[in-house]
Amino acid sequence: MLFDAVFFDFDGVLAESGDIKTDAFRILYAEFGDAVVQRCVAHHTLHAGLSRVLKIRKYHKDFLGVDLSDDEHARWVQRYGDIVEDQVVAAPAVAGALEFLDSHTGRMGLYVVSGTPEDELKRIVAAKGWEGYFDGVFGSPRLKPAIIDAILAEAGLERGRTLFVGDAMTDYNAARETGLRFLGRVPQGGENLFPPGTEIVPDLTGLGTYVLGKT
Repeated sequence: MLFDAVFFDFDGVLAESGDIKTDAFRILYAEFGDAVVQRCVAHHTLHAGLSRVLKIRKYHKDFLGVDLSDDEHARWVQRYGDIVEDQVVAAPAVAGALEFLDSHTGRMGLYVVSGTPEDELKRIVAAKGWEGYFDGVFGSPRLKPAIIDAILAEAGLERGRTLFVGDAMTDYNAARETGLRFLGRVPQGGENLFPPGTEIVPDLTGLGTYVLGKT
């Protein structure tokens, strides 16, 4: 195979849950009016994959002029988690994701690298019955480049033989920063936010062929 390991973002890459996360910010900030909601959604869309922990503190400070205390911040983060967790558990897999995982688990390294808080992410993966697929499931508070570097070092993986599959510029930038090959997921009809020339796919149905170097 062309790669020894594949790192996946979670929402919008393995699970069709990207819109769930966007809608959660609409719900969370609805009390502050449409203008604030639109600013939150616009930033989130451009920076999908960045931890909600960082976004919520930023949105309060930049859009509301509020410096949250640590306790207040924790409550807002928990409110967001309460909105999304059950919905993400119920979200269907991206087309081709489970077929790829079924056929490649044990044949290559498979990891989840997400901006979702790690404890929540592990609960979601377990609730979906997916934990047996992965060699590791990792989320915030660590940023994606730090997670990637740690996995590469611990597993002894070569950067040039490791693929990152993501759906956001946060994923693209993490791959570039750490020297990984990148494949972007842009759903059919979705807006392609990646730089020109970025390899993209509408779903994961062809990923098995891709890792064999046949595309």
